[in-house]
Amino acid sequence: MIRYGQQDINQADIDAVVKVLTSVNLTQGPNIPAFEQKVAALSGARYAVAVNSATSALHIACLALELGPGDILWTVPNTFVASSNCALYCGAKVDFVDIDPLTYNMSVSALEAKLVKAEADGQLPKIVVPVHLSGQPCDLAGIHALSQIYGFKIIEDASHAIGGSYKGEPIGNSRYSDITVFSFHPVKIITTAEGGMALTNDDLLAQRLGLFRSHGITRDDALMTKPMDGPWYYQQVELGYNYRMTDIQAALGVSQLDRLEAFIKRRHEIADRYGELLADLPLTLPFQHPDGYSAFHLYVVRLQLDKIHNSHREVFELLRAKDIMVNLHYIPVHTQPFYQRMGFAEGDYPEAEQYYSEAISIPMHPTLSDAEQDYVVAALREALTA
Repeated sequence: MIRYGQQDINQADIDAVVKVLTSVNLTQGPNIPAFEQKVAALSGARYAVAVNSATSALHIACLALELGPGDILWTVPNTFVASSNCALYCGAKVDFVDIDPLTYNMSVSALEAKLVKAEADGQLPKIVVPVHLSGQPCDLAGIHALSQIYGFKIIEDASHAIGGSYKGEPIGNSRYSDITVFSFHPVKIITTAEGGMALTNDDLLAQRLGLFRSHGITRDDALMTKPMDGPWYYQQVELGYNYRMTDIQAALGVSQLDRLEAFIKRRHEIADRYGELLADLPLTLPFQHPDGYSAFHLYVVRLQLDKIHNSHREVFELLRAKDIMVNLHYIPVHTQPFYQRMGFAEGDYPEAEQYYSEAISIPMHPTLSDAEQDYVVAALREALTA
């Protein structure tokens, strides 16, 4: 079976985890700050706060930016539901911005048009969450420029994008955003089994992220309302959550980071080879904007349905029947029953819906061999020309 994505674990990763398992620190040990510091240094951010998932990172990012009832968060429809659910966790409302037909990321022109109308209606968003789909960076400069006019905060959902860059600088440096979020799920670029991280350059936001990660509890004298009763003392100063990463996970992350550059290089080799092998087929291959260097978490092809006999679903099922575990990223969030009960409907975001009707994520991960890639290409060729 060839999966669309999977982790690459080596002996160094195993040794790092075993070292923690045989130590006294399974949860809040030294590997967590080591992992945070290593990701921050790699990304160019001042602060990094490790958590148990990117979903948790999105949630505490919204809390740190004081999103709440009466506020609105905007994101794209073609993302995992976590990108919008994080607003609902805070009691805020959600709306969506359609995507660019080339990059599949948030359309800056659609965002600007929606902001003009929202300002006239008194319904401007407090937070906008652009998603670096497949690892390709969004037009961050364009989105940031609009934030300076309309006053919204920016959370980069970079769950797909660690190791990528924008305008020659690493994703995660938060130059154009308030907070950036990474995911370390097993199918992502590097893994901690489950895990995520929020990065920022803002002192206060970093402090708040740390509080919300762990029950709102602090041992920092500066945050307490009275002197400590003793060395055991702590105070709960916010309503936080148990979103902590374990030391076991962090140790795996520290080890995985040593191969991040090699992982990205291999993904680009696979992408380049796909580009050559699939060039003559009725497919739209991933467009890469010159401003960005993709992490290539996913390799998404779009079927040119007017040029083939099989349907989107038939092509998908033919590939699965050959043990190629293709996937589809993503079902537009606004078409989910939960969101349709809020009033969203099919037809609201036509570019995202058109993308969904044609897209298939084919295998893309560093352990994919040339022989496996050839098998995928041959199966896809057969499915498209039958």
